[in-house]
Amino acid sequence: MPVCGIDEAGRGPLAGPVVAAAVVLDLAKPLPRGINDSKQLDRPTRERLADKLRARALIGVGAATVEEIDRINILQATMLAMRRAVDALAAVLGRPPAHALVDGNRAPTLPCPVQTIVDGDALCLSIAAASIIAKVTRDRMMCELAALHPHYGWERNAGYGTPEHLAALEQHGPTPHHRTSFRPVEQLRLNLAGGFED
Repeated sequence: MPVCGIDEAGRGPLAGPVVAAAVVLDLAKPLPRGINDSKQLDRPTRERLADKLRARALIGVGAATVEEIDRINILQATMLAMRRAVDALAAVLGRPPAHALVDGNRAPTLPCPVQTIVDGDALCLSIAAASIIAKVTRDRMMCELAALHPHYGWERNAGYGTPEHLAALEQHGPTPHHRTSFRPVEQLRLNLAGGFED
């Protein structure tokens, strides 16, 4: 019975969606070498591993939009993205997975039993694989958005609050892809509206 690993990318950035992946590894096939927590891998390695995983694993990807993040908060949006990833995986499998292993200590509501694993992306291969797929998928989304909004360096910072991004936000203001519920963006919007705080 298929067991999937689930992880997300993009909880902390100031812009862009949060993306989750659910991955079932086929242990009968040789796995690509070097699968690890995506944060421990450089970008070229992540890209290479993601392409190999797509050829050798069953994968579902889900996302929650900036609008959803601002409406229901980032934690709930992350849970929503995970549910969507499992729904996408179930469509590939033809049924929900038998069990889900989720990175962290918060469990989404899924159509199967769930086990949370703190630091799961460093301890469990299928969660590590999900972290790679989620990160690479989201980075590619942010590169596409960067082409539309070139001032913010999203192709380099993936929407995180780097000095480059914060300076561009101050100079050019927020885009529709910025999370208005996140404090630096919210504060800037207040300032632009004349609602300065003490």
